[in-house]
Amino acid sequence: MRLLVVIILIMVYGGLVGQEKYYSEPLDIPLLVTGSFAELRSSHFHSGIDFRTEGRTGLDVLSTADGYISRIVVSPFGFGHALYINHPNGTTSVYGHLSRFRDDIQEYVKNIQYKKESFKVDLQIPLGMFPLKKGELIAYSGNTGGSGGPHLHFEIRDTKTQEPINPVKLGFKIKDSMHPKFLSIMVSPLNNNSHVNYSHSPRKYRTIYYDGKYHLKNNPVIPVFENIGIAVETVDYIDGTWSKCGINYLQLLVDGKEQFSYQLECFSFDKTRYINSHIDYGEYKNSHHRYQKAWKQPGNKLGIYGEQDGILTFNDEKKHQVEIRIKDSNGNLSTLVFQVTGKVKNFKKNKHTHDMVFAYNEPFEFTTPELKLSGKPGSFYDNIEFKYDTFMDLEDSMIFSRVHQVHIPETPIHKSLELSIKPQNLPKGLETKALLATRNSKTGKLSSAGGATENGWVSSSIRNFGDYVVTIDTIPPTIKPLSIRSKKTLTEPSRIRFKISDSFSGVKSYTGTIDGKWALFEYDAKNSLITYHIDPKKLEFKKQHIINLVVVDNKNNQAEYKATFFK
Repeated sequence: MRLLVVIILIMVYGGLVGQEKYYSEPLDIPLLVTGSFAELRSSHFHSGIDFRTEGRTGLDVLSTADGYISRIVVSPFGFGHALYINHPNGTTSVYGHLSRFRDDIQEYVKNIQYKKESFKVDLQIPLGMFPLKKGELIAYSGNTGGSGGPHLHFEIRDTKTQEPINPVKLGFKIKDSMHPKFLSIMVSPLNNNSHVNYSHSPRKYRTIYYDGKYHLKNNPVIPVFENIGIAVETVDYIDGTWSKCGINYLQLLVDGKEQFSYQLECFSFDKTRYINSHIDYGEYKNSHHRYQKAWKQPGNKLGIYGEQDGILTFNDEKKHQVEIRIKDSNGNLSTLVFQVTGKVKNFKKNKHTHDMVFAYNEPFEFTTPELKLSGKPGSFYDNIEFKYDTFMDLEDSMIFSRVHQVHIPETPIHKSLELSIKPQNLPKGLETKALLATRNSKTGKLSSAGGATENGWVSSSIRNFGDYVVTIDTIPPTIKPLSIRSKKTLTEPSRIRFKISDSFSGVKSYTGTIDGKWALFEYDAKNSLITYHIDPKKLEFKKQHIINLVVVDNKNNQAEYKATFFK
């Protein structure tokens, strides 16, 4: 039913029911895709398409259809500078990582930034303030926010639900004749009695292509028993680029009967984190390879799957043919076929040592004299056998608690858990500087996990299992001037730049003033860079000026820089 609804929406939104093409291209260059819709990303599905901008910034970005600007976001993270345009057909187009907006839009945003004294803004635009025609200039391409290089992030969303829809289905000119590729599969035992090739551990098999299909290398018949799950590692390429993209459709059949399927043409942002159940999360943590599961865990609420859960049971001593079909956004199909055989083998039951079982659909609490951990229903994708241990690290003088091994990093967390640790030997007066940190089990390196002291405990919300400790942050951020020499000479004529960074808890805020008045410093977080573009409307020329910059980290340690310059 959901797939039928998606197909109808695509037909209506795309103007494909006997009408003229509704959308035009957002760039006036051939569209080359570097990131596909629903491509697998860290803890989320990619919500749009990334278009190459010839390795540069400043290309004209055009409205894809008639409409009006409904929202403008400026942020050092995420989409950076982004525009949202509502269209009469009930969709919203999104344009991310822009370098700047069209002049009148830029001036509107800048005035609000000065009024709010904030670089970061999220603005709901009054209806009709910026009406637009199809193909009209709206902004210029860039590399702002979390972008890893110059490109345009482009989306089409359902305006009412804000669910992103696959733009490839809406008639955009994207040539793609290349079929997705199977790289390997991983077959996993799913209970204590299961085996794959007589092992309790997952087994991987590389693939080869011949006779129009993919096969397992050397064509093994895999012996399996009881409940198993199959996951696939795939890659897709699109004409004109070698960027690695993803698939949108998978179907698993055993002896010709469907056992699992999914089709991903739209999704909701509040469910995108379920990607950590959609893939084999433990394998990704250990190898950085993403295997998409052809089975569904009970706590996975992502609404893209068919009726079957994909958990396969083999115990009949017979051979079975497994077939997996995958498609990309353009419908290019690839097929993998191989065989398994049910082989009974009696194992000695593994001796599992665990403190308790946490059910995925129930709240839980775990408490010791020095640690408290709790979570809500839906924190996990399946029941977990919780493991816990603790010990002292006597070598690190910056640790003020025992080391608490909170389960294993290979288990994903969906909803944040609340973790509290009792500090030990915390210097008096430094309670406000205390926070939680994760400790790398191999190197001992600490990384901030945030938090604060309350009622004798240091507490924070966490979304990863691992080794946790209490530490402190008393070191202020650093400020490095790039445009002012010796605190008096301006070395760049049109801008003032600083490198700002913090060694542990991270930059929380910064404030720059010139002659005592707030100045708009744009923050490029990924490069630890802030920039003030000298504005003759805001700065009186031919005089001496005083600049002051204050940077504060997340434990309220503060750094300050003062200088004078002539302009």
